[in-house]
Amino acid sequence: MTTYQLLATAASGIEGLVGRELKDLGYDREVENGRVRFDGTTQDIAKTNLQLRTADRVKIIMGEFTAKTFDDLYEKTKALPWETILPMDAEFPVAGKSVKSKLHSVPNCQKMVKKAIVDRLSSVYHRRGRLPETGHLYPIEVSLLKDTALITIDTSGSSLFKRGYRQEKGGAPLKENMAAAIMKLTTWFPDKPLLDPTCGSGTLLIEAALMGKNIAPGLFRKFVSEDWDIFQADEYQNERIAAKKAINQELQLDIMGCDIDHRMIEIAKRNAEAAGVDDQITFKQMQVKDFTTDKDFGIIVSNPPYGQRLNDEEYIHNLYRQMGDVYRPLKTWSKYILTSDLAFEEYYGEKATKRRKLYNGSLRTDLFQFWGERKRRQ
Repeated sequence: MTTYQLLATAASGIEGLVGRELKDLGYDREVENGRVRFDGTTQDIAKTNLQLRTADRVKIIMGEFTAKTFDDLYEKTKALPWETILPMDAEFPVAGKSVKSKLHSVPNCQKMVKKAIVDRLSSVYHRRGRLPETGHLYPIEVSLLKDTALITIDTSGSSLFKRGYRQEKGGAPLKENMAAAIMKLTTWFPDKPLLDPTCGSGTLLIEAALMGKNIAPGLFRKFVSEDWDIFQADEYQNERIAAKKAINQELQLDIMGCDIDHRMIEIAKRNAEAAGVDDQITFKQMQVKDFTTDKDFGIIVSNPPYGQRLNDEEYIHNLYRQMGDVYRPLKTWSKYILTSDLAFEEYYGEKATKRRKLYNGSLRTDLFQFWGERKRRQ
């Protein structure tokens, strides 16, 4: 089988988590800013598309070279073996970006790459004039950074954060792969109680339940490369069968989601049902200040509303104070609060054990971590 150079892209700050996932799946990998390189066959493309929880996309690297002129870009792109992946009727739109490069006009870079591929395929397939582009989709990207061009084909299609279970969402939604990343940054394990007191549409808890039950995040969605000629007919199907067999059917998780808005609770329930984990999560309409528990060594994770989005800083700061009053006495519980308010500790009333900078889309946020007492080993 052909081995391809592959790229798993990721949001800034969580590429290390993607690298760890690939390592756990058995791949040698190289972590870079915003992406992780690894090698694999079409079977590996199918596997990683289904299994990666924190990545954005899985791409095939077609070529990487220095390009300081449009002639460079055209000739080196044309020299790549496009016919090994693209059939004659392939639909191949070209996206682009350029950072700190002499070729700074992205539209012109896109046009040049498109022309080079058309000319290559026309020559190989003995076609004159325009290619039909009536076949399956092969999304191509040319990315220029400091005069180095990286040309890739996207095998995922819609971003991997689109699991397919989110029926509705709240006003400031957290992407599914970012929610999975946050859960991986906590000390939660499936044998621990888990609470999200501001659960919104339930994304953090649903991702936790999928992890706890070992349900592949891409199990119920389609990928653009499933239709490609380079794949065997059963490769994606085999990976789905293997993923279904790996689900921990017997495990029952202790997960609770609360929100002050009863409408969000109903949305969260529907999303959990669509994800197949509604039997693992208890949702309840409740204010932060009303939470009590007699359980120990649990995990609290929260992505509370951001003040600048709701335009109500007083309400948000009061919510942070309530969190501090309710959660500080829970000495054995660890708390993980994601917010863009860098003064969060001041209102919460305690200095975080650790802070980690993350980006929710383009918004800078911090994950404030308050570590609880460790359980003594028996």
